[in-house]
Amino acid sequence: MDRLPLRLPLPANHPEPVLDVVVPVFNEETDLEPSVRRLHAHLRETFPYPFRITVADNASTDDTPRIAARLAAELPEAEWIRLAEKGRGRALRVAWSRSRAPVLAYLDVDLSTELNALLPLVAPLISGHSDIAIGTRLARGSRVIRGPKREIISRCYNVLLRSTLAVGFSDAQCGFKAVRRDVAERLLPLVEDSEWFFDTELLVIAERAGLRIHEVPVDWVDDPDSRVDLVSTAMADLRGIARIGRALARGTLPTAGLRRATEGAPPGPLAAQLLRFGAVGVVSTVGYVLLYSVLRPVAGPQSANAWALLICAVANTAANRRLTFGLRGRGGALRQQAKGLVVFGLGLALTSGSLAALHRWAPGPARSTEVAVLVIANLVATLLRFLLLRAWVFPAAPRGNGTGAEPR
Repeated sequence: MDRLPLRLPLPANHPEPVLDVVVPVFNEETDLEPSVRRLHAHLRETFPYPFRITVADNASTDDTPRIAARLAAELPEAEWIRLAEKGRGRALRVAWSRSRAPVLAYLDVDLSTELNALLPLVAPLISGHSDIAIGTRLARGSRVIRGPKREIISRCYNVLLRSTLAVGFSDAQCGFKAVRRDVAERLLPLVEDSEWFFDTELLVIAERAGLRIHEVPVDWVDDPDSRVDLVSTAMADLRGIARIGRALARGTLPTAGLRRATEGAPPGPLAAQLLRFGAVGVVSTVGYVLLYSVLRPVAGPQSANAWALLICAVANTAANRRLTFGLRGRGGALRQQAKGLVVFGLGLALTSGSLAALHRWAPGPARSTEVAVLVIANLVATLLRFLLLRAWVFPAAPRGNGTGAEPR
């Protein structure tokens, strides 16, 4: 699959709607009309581009469809769609997939998030700076009013995400997000969930692919009339986290086609790779010698060698992944580190064998002699490491794969 094109700013005189704001609803006959009219007035007064508001009604059984149809008839920038099944993720998938606006957003119908954050949310996407933008209630500068129960649940959920999936974004489920359409077209087919975990899964895949996620601190006031079933939603989220965690552990999280043309470039000429690998190797060797010298008096020669080599091997694999082989994002990183540890085992066998041979041939050698033998053995192991990294750990992606990582 081809890579995503370069991010470019949208022209100031764009004739069609630049922004499509989706409002997913289910049985919202009370809030729908005042919220949409308030959003419409805000966009007309503050948004400098053409826009559209799409009400995505997913299987409402009250008067919501009639109100949505009337709003679409009265407001020239509004339209509505009707889905036969419930699910916020399903509503967003359908609405975003059918839209032709270059920037797609959504917000909750209760307008818990202050609308003044909408332009700062979409501006980095319009300018070409970022791929996705999210509102966050957990960043410095955010102002949040909500009860202790929802506060604790929200913070625990985001801590759980960081500890299990190692995410970098701060607030997965704030109902205030935007994405560039070219990214959404590639990203939406990869997201399995169609309900509340949809947001989290979308962000995890995007982050692992190396896409740029912009965060906007928001002012947010809890809706006391929220009808979200916290228990069933929490259980569904836990199942989603477990599913994504398994995919990450296996290296099967789908990120193909989600890299930009200038990101994760395929490996360059051998000479250039050798220069970068050599620079990383020099730093790794210096770090290895320093670690061995510090650990040797405490742990003994063999243990000191093993620990110093292990620490440097992990750091070396990460550095070579980015600097030598041009891979960004987290897709496949765990599997590549695991392969790197296999290569480490070969290096450990080579250096430990050299150390054992030295002690057998010359019992009680000087510390400088030990270090010299280990440095020579480590240099040989480094050459072997480069060959294995290039051919096995970070092989060049097949033509047309476009992931910048090993093929899946």
